[in-house]
Amino acid sequence: MLTEISVRDMKPRDVRYMKADGKGLYLEVVPAGQKYWWLRLTMDKKTKKFMLGKWPDLSVKEAREACALKKREIGIASGLDVPDVRFGELAEEWYKTRILPQSENYSRTVRMRLDKYVLPRFKDRPAAFIKGKEILALCKEIEQEGYIETAHRVLDIFAAAFQFGIPTGIVAADPTAGLSVNLMPVRSAHFAALTDRRDVAELMRGIRYYRQRRVRNALFFSAYTFCRPGEVRGALWHELDLLRCEWRIPAERMKGKREHVVPLSRQAVEILKDERLLLDEDGNKSEFVFPSERSPLRPMSENTVRVAIRSIGFGADKMTAHGFRHMASTILNESGLWSPDAIEMQLAHYAGGVREVYNQAKYMPERVRMMQWYADELDGLRDEG
Repeated sequence: MLTEISVRDMKPRDVRYMKADGKGLYLEVVPAGQKYWWLRLTMDKKTKKFMLGKWPDLSVKEAREACALKKREIGIASGLDVPDVRFGELAEEWYKTRILPQSENYSRTVRMRLDKYVLPRFKDRPAAFIKGKEILALCKEIEQEGYIETAHRVLDIFAAAFQFGIPTGIVAADPTAGLSVNLMPVRSAHFAALTDRRDVAELMRGIRYYRQRRVRNALFFSAYTFCRPGEVRGALWHELDLLRCEWRIPAERMKGKREHVVPLSRQAVEILKDERLLLDEDGNKSEFVFPSERSPLRPMSENTVRVAIRSIGFGADKMTAHGFRHMASTILNESGLWSPDAIEMQLAHYAGGVREVYNQAKYMPERVRMMQWYADELDGLRDEG
């Protein structure tokens, strides 16, 4: 709640801003320095504002009395709980409810954007008073720094938070509607990957001769399993069953938030056995299959894999860690040996629902054969030269 001292100490800014006292009462500070009292009410899903007077002509106490009087004049009980939520509070509730339950990487990225771009400017602003042009101005600043996709993602955060607040009456509408057309379009993401069989052969030979044993193992394992880079680097020993030749990635580590089963080829199992031997030789008790060289408590870094691929001779425009997936999809589909559904299931591209559960069981025998065929195919290409 506001006090005479806090109101007196409020300094003008380049743009007008509002400070909430409670129960719909706000103080507006304009660039010229004047301070005005406003009452904001949400009635019939519409926002109405009433000017009550100017400070210091109207003290804090008098403004509250005027607020109560105005409510009585328009037939509203003085105890009405008018939405009085700052955007920071709305954003945090949205983040906790809608974002935290998702994958760790995604929630961490959203958290970073909130803390770096959104909250510094809008945290203490009443959510209902934020204008679309203010949000667009921030996004354009980000865009002008060269971060086009980030500008769009920040706009998405605002949109999602406002839409989260509409059903509870915190805000009456989403001020971001239609703003995205004012930003430069985002280029479609493209993960470079090898599709020419000669390039694939060269890559596999490069991995075989890569000098660092643990990184070499991680690259081979990525090729044989074609899982997402974060899933491979974060692989844990308790997820693996070498007797059953199976890797079960728990739902919380999957992009789609569903457990994913990876049948392991003979080659993949041999890689894991060698990695276990290497850990024993080092006296490393890490729970990670591919731990960081700096700390057994952390997985191998994304940059370590990236540097390895570059040193083999493939630039970012030709091959990435994510490219192992596209490479596998191309080879498997072009072979004509495997059903598209089995390939998509192994890539963890799930449709959802009862059909997905049925297909998990239906296509598992084919996926087991397919994974062994694919590992043999990669080794065959590697050994041709």
